[in-house]
Amino acid sequence: MKPVVIFRHFSCEGPGYFSEFLDEQEIPWCLIKVDERDAIPTLIDAYSGMVLMGGPMSVNDDLPWIAPVLDLIRQAVDADVPVLGHCLGAQLMSKALGAEVTKNAIKEIGWGEVKVSQNNTAQHWFGELESFNAFHWHGETFSLPTGAKHLLASPFCENQAYAIGKHLALQCHIEMTADMVSEWCIVGADEIASALDSPAVQQPEVIQQTLPLHCFFLNKVANQVYTQWIKGLVN
Repeated sequence: MKPVVIFRHFSCEGPGYFSEFLDEQEIPWCLIKVDERDAIPTLIDAYSGMVLMGGPMSVNDDLPWIAPVLDLIRQAVDADVPVLGHCLGAQLMSKALGAEVTKNAIKEIGWGEVKVSQNNTAQHWFGELESFNAFHWHGETFSLPTGAKHLLASPFCENQAYAIGKHLALQCHIEMTADMVSEWCIVGADEIASALDSPAVQQPEVIQQTLPLHCFFLNKVANQVYTQWIKGLVN
C-alpha cells in the first residue's frame, strides 16, 4: 500500500496516537515536517491518504507553504484520496474547500465535552457515542464547506467537526497522548496565562488531572474514528 502522508506544522504537534494506530494496523506512513521546511509534495498520487495536524499559526497568515498545501488538499479531494484534518488541519481543509476561517468568540484550551450530531453521517464516524470529552486548543473556527455534514459541537464552538464523504475535519484534538498534553502545557504556558479570562481555558494543573484516564477514553474515540477513516484509503 502507498503510505499515508502526514503534515506536521509545529514541532510538538505531531501525529501522536494516530501514528500509533497506523503502526498497529501495519499501514505505512511518512511525515512532512513543514516546521523544518520539508518540501511540500506537488502530487497526491504517491499517497493513500492525507493527514494534517495542528499548529499555532492561522490559515489566514501569509506563509509560503499554505498555498501549496491547499492545492494538495483540493487535489486529494478531487482524486477521492481521503483527507483528515486535526485543528489547524481542519481549518486548512475548510479554506481549501471554499469555507471561511475566523476568530472564535471563545478560546478553548483543555478538556471539554463535545456532542455528536444526530445524523447518519455522525453515527458512521462515531458509532453509538452521543458525547465525549475532547481535548481543545484553538482560538479560531471554520464555517462548513458546501456539501459538508455537521458532526460535533461544543458549548463554545458550534463547528467542531464535519465530513464530506470519506474526508474528515476535526476542530478538536483526538490524537492526543499524555506526553503530548504535558508538553503542550509547558510550551503553551504563556498562552494559557494570557487567556484565563476565557470560560473555556483551563489551568495546566487542571488539564493534567487524571491525564492517563482522559487519554485512555480519548484513544478509544480516536480508534473508532480512525478505523472508519482508513477504510477509504486508496491502493
